[in-house]
Amino acid sequence: MQSALRFRHGLSTTRVWTATGVWLVLAVTGWAVLTRYAYQPSRAAEPPAEWPRGTSIRRAAGGATLVMMVHPQCGCTPASLEELARLMARKGGRIEAHVVFLLPEGYAEGWARTGLWKSAREIPGVDASIDVGGREIARFGAWTSGQTLLYDAAGALRFSGGITEARGHAGDNPGLDALERALRPGAGPALRSAVFGCSLRTRRGDS
Repeated sequence: MQSALRFRHGLSTTRVWTATGVWLVLAVTGWAVLTRYAYQPSRAAEPPAEWPRGTSIRRAAGGATLVMMVHPQCGCTPASLEELARLMARKGGRIEAHVVFLLPEGYAEGWARTGLWKSAREIPGVDASIDVGGREIARFGAWTSGQTLLYDAAGALRFSGGITEARGHAGDNPGLDALERALRPGAGPALRSAVFGCSLRTRRGDS
């Protein structure tokens, strides 16, 4: 009888350890997949080297103009707006900033007026607008939500990229550093960084 109990106890213990091992493998694998996804850059923009003709976005007179393209339902983009708010708090007097929200054809404006819209409008010095049909997004060659472009006073491109380190990750990052360097006089050729976010060419923020 005791032998049978010891056998059952040993079998139960083995099952517990086996289940624990399987759970750990699945947890680590899931973490690795999510981490890889978070740090996998999205499609970079193909912006014009000079301020595009025909755009309805106002270019700053005598200063730099920043344009950020946003998918209003992208869960990665709050971090981009958080970084933009930090930038404007430090450099707002030197930049005229625009956040452009995608609105696909046939959709009511309420689709674009999400919490991201409210957040953008609350940033001092930022103008938020809705881009019906993604015409401005295409004109500036953007593909990814959070794509940020900086043009200087002469209309030349100085920065193109994202200003977060990964999808939905706020905090100090190389993209924001590069953008701030691009604001310095004599910064040289346009600087670039990776961009992380949802596709601007889809309706629901699919990546």
